[in-house]
Amino acid sequence: MGLEEFQYNFLTGRVEDLVKWARRNSVWPATFGLACCAIEMMATGAAHYDLSRFGMEVFRASPRQADLMIVAGRVSQKMAPVLRQIYDQMMEPKWVISMGVCASSGGMFNNYAIVQGVDQIVPVDVYTPGCPPGPETLIHGILTLHEQIRTGEIIRRREATGGGAEITLPAHG
Repeated sequence: MGLEEFQYNFLTGRVEDLVKWARRNSVWPATFGLACCAIEMMATGAAHYDLSRFGMEVFRASPRQADLMIVAGRVSQKMAPVLRQIYDQMMEPKWVISMGVCASSGGMFNNYAIVQGVDQIVPVDVYTPGCPPGPETLIHGILTLHEQIRTGEIIRRREATGGGAEITLPAHG
């Protein structure tokens, strides 16, 4: 008694689970490297760590082709509107990883020129700690994001909080 007794092969599942699986396994990052964390992000994309096993082998230069923004490094007040514009140009669903202590909280730069946390500009889904975090830490953050995509936690959280960032940037004329 085995599989050969079945006359027809079939596959069952929910379409929602199939969509989540496809999204999780085809996350395309848009790089936003601003400081020393960007070097570690580039190392993560190198052959030694092999991001292609997660379907992320190509970092996109255009925000319209990306659904993940990795903010690597400190964000200056002058760069904040640019970061928000790139985020707004990305297609939904989109996700953000804050890489490093400078992106997450301003780091050691507690002054007027540096944004004290990128979550004031864009909604952050995963924070990766460190100064700078190594490639292993970024991969852990990526896998954490994959799990959130798989379980639908991100969608529920954004619906509950209204999504988006806490502040709005002025429109450019």
